[in-house]
Amino acid sequence: MNPLMSSGFSFRPMGTALSVNLNKVALLRNSRSIGIPSVTRSAQAVLQAGAQGLTVHPRPDERHIRFTDVLELADLLREWPQAEFNIEGNPSHNLMQVLATLVDRGTPPHQCTLVPDLPNQATSDRGWDLSYDALLLRPYIDQAHTWGVRVSLFMDPIPNAMAAVRDLSADRVELYTQSYASAYGTPQCSQVLSGFVACAQAALQAGLGVNAGHDLNITNLGDFVRSVPGVSEVSIGHALIADALEKGLTATVQEYLLALRCTTLPSG
Repeated sequence: MNPLMSSGFSFRPMGTALSVNLNKVALLRNSRSIGIPSVTRSAQAVLQAGAQGLTVHPRPDERHIRFTDVLELADLLREWPQAEFNIEGNPSHNLMQVLATLVDRGTPPHQCTLVPDLPNQATSDRGWDLSYDALLLRPYIDQAHTWGVRVSLFMDPIPNAMAAVRDLSADRVELYTQSYASAYGTPQCSQVLSGFVACAQAALQAGLGVNAGHDLNITNLGDFVRSVPGVSEVSIGHALIADALEKGLTATVQEYLLALRCTTLPSG
């Protein structure tokens, strides 16, 4: 049960929102046939701990998140109207079919994040190249908007690409932060981080919202959101779930939320 609903408390995040990616919970569950750990119970736990959203990336082979998980999470979020549901995926694979089913049953996600991954990839490893991918993406973006779903494009931190994202009518970018995570703690980190700052500024000037994700963790997260302007949401899965194995989900989510209390969400 959502304690915020039962108490009448009106929830609004005071900083960058945390969306917890549940893929690794599902990956562990799928290693056996006995249904544990439960993706849905884990989702409820992170929401009760204060996370502002859930992220899943259902791939065609269902090696972690399954289609049934998506449906169960959408039903769970009926009890959490203040929380957001973000579904990632390549629109050329199974993503649009997943979205269509959710729309048909009256439980559309708040956001879809379009990612240019291959079916057999372990994880995403690049953003869209709009000099090649714009024509592919346009009808998918238009369809998502017809369904009332916000669209975020997974992008490398290239400032000049932000205008092209705007021209496609996407709503946000999710900045691919692997290069920052790899450089963190090295002499190159400042220069890499400055590229993300410039890209976020370009996105905001283009009228786009800014999300971020990939290899962010409790060590590098605070410096990123303190430096990069206007980050509305971070999506974190692997590191957060790994930390939770030692600290528990509730304590881990609260630790990540504490790291995020250094920025203010953009208005609107």
